[in-house]
Amino acid sequence: MGQNSSKPPPSSTQHVFTSDTPVNFSPDLINALQASSETDSTRSKDLELHIQRRVHSELARLDAEHTKRLSELREQISSTSDSTTDSIHPDARTPDQSTSPGGVDHQAAAKGDKLRDLGRQSVQKEIDMLKEKLQKRKVKEEVVKNQAVEKAKNEVVTCLRLNDRRPLDCWREVETFKEEVGRLEKDFLGKVMD
Repeated sequence: MGQNSSKPPPSSTQHVFTSDTPVNFSPDLINALQASSETDSTRSKDLELHIQRRVHSELARLDAEHTKRLSELREQISSTSDSTTDSIHPDARTPDQSTSPGGVDHQAAAKGDKLRDLGRQSVQKEIDMLKEKLQKRKVKEEVVKNQAVEKAKNEVVTCLRLNDRRPLDCWREVETFKEEVGRLEKDFLGKVMD
């Protein structure tokens, strides 16, 4: 027992299938296959190169689209800011904003500076609003250190020290502590939700 395996040993690693109909290949096909210098590795390299070219062309197309969209958005923002600044200060023209070729560059730089200033102002306003909201919702440590809660906690600790062998005798003090904590939670939630 145990000396013979349950599977018969493989007679060969190659499987040969015979068909009822004869398979004939043309001599041209056989000559073309035999004369071909292409191997599996060269085919895989060609496929890899083809895929790399496709990926590269697709990335170039996406880059061009993003560049075009970015320039459109920049133009849209600059036209929006021009109309905004012109509506705020219609007569505010600096001497650099002339129609001369040198003035156009200065005008574009001035518009960019105005855009940055408007952006800074809006960001600063938003930061200030968020700071105000945080100040309203800030948890103060004085609230946590409530007198009634501290007294109830000290009573529980004292009772447990006195009754170290019988902690269940401190149930009244524990209930008082729970009531005080519940009241403190309600007060806190009322302040936060308002």
